[in-house]
Amino acid sequence: MTTIASEHAFDWSSEQWQVRARSWVDARLSGSGRRVTGPVEPRVRPWSLVWRVPTDDGPVWFKANNPGTVHETVLITALAEWTPDRVLTPIAVDPARGWSLLPDGGESLRDVLGCDPDLAHWERALPGYAALQVASESRADELVALGVPDQRPEVLAGLFAELLDDREALLIGAEGGLGPDLYERLRAEVPSYAQRCRRLADLGIPATVQHDDLHDGNVFAGSAGYRFFDWGDASVAHPFGTLLVTLRSIGHASTLAADDARLVRLRDAYLEAWTDRYDRRTLIEAADLAINLGPVSRSLSWRRALDTAAESRAEYADAVPGWLEELFSASPLEPNP
Repeated sequence: MTTIASEHAFDWSSEQWQVRARSWVDARLSGSGRRVTGPVEPRVRPWSLVWRVPTDDGPVWFKANNPGTVHETVLITALAEWTPDRVLTPIAVDPARGWSLLPDGGESLRDVLGCDPDLAHWERALPGYAALQVASESRADELVALGVPDQRPEVLAGLFAELLDDREALLIGAEGGLGPDLYERLRAEVPSYAQRCRRLADLGIPATVQHDDLHDGNVFAGSAGYRFFDWGDASVAHPFGTLLVTLRSIGHASTLAADDARLVRLRDAYLEAWTDRYDRRTLIEAADLAINLGPVSRSLSWRRALDTAAESRAEYADAVPGWLEELFSASPLEPNP
């Protein structure tokens, strides 16, 4: 199992760290016959640093993950081996440091939809993502051993209970956090939540890699077909949990109600990959359960992503309690008002 090295102790903004990272990038590009042709363009978030690196053969992308998202490096390496037509193949990775160097993937699905907002683009993209999940389901234990977070239905209720004990992350009684009454309501919800997790597990659909932040900004839509990237929120989980963010983001962008027939059609296009093994009623029940349970996974993902200095995570800290509030939304595809 890959371990997190002390490299994460260095400040991404420090000259020492940047020199070391730039030397790594230069060496890996040289080994692939490329050279850097200009200054890097940085983007920094609490969970990662990304550089756009111009080269004599087009831009490439360097990413450094924080400890909470460091599993992304080993995950993209595995997916590039198992499903090379669904993801970008890294130029280089350093799993211990959480560093990756990726080729440019071209325009995103968001770019495409900005010019042509036809949801048929999603109808074509989702089966490819489902195929990636199906192809990876036999490797679930392997992914967990590699360090990908385990959020399968069998353990999710326990993770929910453990999360509720993290009063600091939930900002109990603080601005942007959970109020005491809502917090007690969530604690009372644990037995019901565990029951729904058991039902989802009993339906028998295998756990696999679950992106957990699959929206149009995390899909390439170039000439090579739809490819899926930015796996820092991913876990090993019920595959259908992905529908929470995906359908909600599509509905928001297209101003669609949660029960709009166009969203139902996209859900069904995604579920088609499992119709050779499960009947439609089972798949729809599993999808509804996974979406309903999904806010806990999102809250856990945010807590991992914010595994950094307090001052760095302050802007996003309310996402951890905010997603837990969604458990009581009238529809899990529509955020609370």
